[in-house]
Amino acid sequence: MKSISWLRRLLATAALGALLLQSSFAERTTDPDKVLRYVFIAAEAGFDPAIGRDLYSAHVTQSVFETLYTYDYLARPAKLIPLTAAAMPEVSADGKTYTIRLKKGIYFQADPAFHGKPRELTMADYVYSYKRLMDPKLSSPHTWLWEGKVEGLDEFVEQAKKTGHFDIDRKVSGFELVDRYTLRIHLTHPDFNLGMIMAHEPNSAVAREVIEKYRDAQGQVMANPVGTGPYKLTEWVRGSRIVLEANPDFRGSIWDFQASDDPEDQKIVAQLKGKRMPQIGRIEISVMLEDQTRLLAFQNDEVDLFQLMGPLAPQLLRGGKLKPEFVAKGVQLSRIVDPEISYYYWNMEDPVVGGLSKEKIALRRAIAIAHNVNEEIQVVWNGDAVALEYPIPPGVVGYDPQYKSSLQYDPAAANALLDKFGYKIGADGWRTQPDGKPLVIKYTARNDSNGQQQSEMWKKTYDLIHIHMDGERRPFPDILQAEKDCQLQTRTAPWYADYPDGDNFMQLFYGPNVHQNNNGCSKIPEFDALYAQSQKLPAGPERDLLYHKMTRILEVNTAVRIGYARYRNMIAQPRVIGFKKHPILHCEWMYFDIEKRK
Repeated sequence: MKSISWLRRLLATAALGALLLQSSFAERTTDPDKVLRYVFIAAEAGFDPAIGRDLYSAHVTQSVFETLYTYDYLARPAKLIPLTAAAMPEVSADGKTYTIRLKKGIYFQADPAFHGKPRELTMADYVYSYKRLMDPKLSSPHTWLWEGKVEGLDEFVEQAKKTGHFDIDRKVSGFELVDRYTLRIHLTHPDFNLGMIMAHEPNSAVAREVIEKYRDAQGQVMANPVGTGPYKLTEWVRGSRIVLEANPDFRGSIWDFQASDDPEDQKIVAQLKGKRMPQIGRIEISVMLEDQTRLLAFQNDEVDLFQLMGPLAPQLLRGGKLKPEFVAKGVQLSRIVDPEISYYYWNMEDPVVGGLSKEKIALRRAIAIAHNVNEEIQVVWNGDAVALEYPIPPGVVGYDPQYKSSLQYDPAAANALLDKFGYKIGADGWRTQPDGKPLVIKYTARNDSNGQQQSEMWKKTYDLIHIHMDGERRPFPDILQAEKDCQLQTRTAPWYADYPDGDNFMQLFYGPNVHQNNNGCSKIPEFDALYAQSQKLPAGPERDLLYHKMTRILEVNTAVRIGYARYRNMIAQPRVIGFKKHPILHCEWMYFDIEKRK
């Protein structure tokens, strides 16, 4: 008995020593005097992986929390690699069973929820996090990631809905914990995107102790993110300022990505290869809604890295490249076509613009073909976007550059269509509904300069077809909430890829995803049936054919009009070392370096 007690003390001492070594290792790899000053162009919502759905909150979520998989920093197209997983998943021959092994010795950052004890990450944390997404009372916008896929999971959720009790401890057969570090996922059908889905930040590991400690206080889970990632949140002034500092409990890594033939990649490898990461000790994020404010802050050396967009792009760029005077100053540009679509939707549940009757379809179609997408790109984005015909953008699996939409700019045909279906022009010059009631459509935009320009462009469109438009502008988080509740009538909605596969874009229009990502709240039975078929197919010609059919269904019913994909121009000060914008990762500061300010 005495020898066993001695052995336990020895093991405990060794574990504590390993943890202290890990902490000191992290402290040595990051420098608190290396500070990156960054900018959000819209306000964040909060930092609970299960709840957040905006791009800006995702920057912080991805810094604090970790998923099993992530993406290679340099590889293009995007390449999936392990993060907390020890290796890529082992997939059964039938594609329905995934076995995933976790790296050992990964710890959550210190938090009072752990009562002063080190808290190691285990596979049980991922199972808890995945199941928590499905809690009906949480109303996560990310349940679509797991619905209809995992054995026993849908039944588990239905039971919770019936009883009003979500028993997080109830076993789900599809999540098999083989041991502390091994998870086997049993699917109801093959899912060829599961690895990418597990790399999406809503599937980050959260600790149950943390959720239970903070969930009873209003909004406190959102304000107290505790993860295993390279950074921790140390300051948050909502909609104004966010500060992240290096997590002293982070295990660190050695930078070892491979260069392509691109000379820029080779330069980055020469700058960073072999460095212990992360190097940057502090991230200071400011929320600046106006373009001019962001540019002035950069020019005054108050910002190190920011997104240049809209009317200010021509001040620094010519033909998609930095002007010579900025190159001479050492200013850096990383430019990509974002894997996104900005699309126009009309709320299909709205009594004025929604529904599948012929006159409602005619109304939406007329509006769609009265809008000049190319003019919007020039006026609102200064040409810094590419018009799209297809719901899947460039750089994403399933994109078809040859596809031609049936919705083309034709204001004369739009007016004729409205005349034909009884939308008459009254004495005041505005059209009425077929029943004679006033026809007024409310367009919602963000409360920034781009939102104002978008609203003005759409007012021009509606004026062209004699429809009275009521424009409103709201803070971005308010728009997202109203959209989720199907309360907006119409707006221009951007969607940035969660993962680089066409499924991530086609799911935007899937009926069961209303109140999640289906912003237009559309439920078109023919589309839904084909989408369900497409989920059972790997990427390839058979799935592409379904996507084509689904896109034509969207056009015929004109639930949406596909608009454009914007260029992302990331402008960096000379002191930023090795930055390259990634098409999927929201933030890259754990992969590059910065010189100390003098």
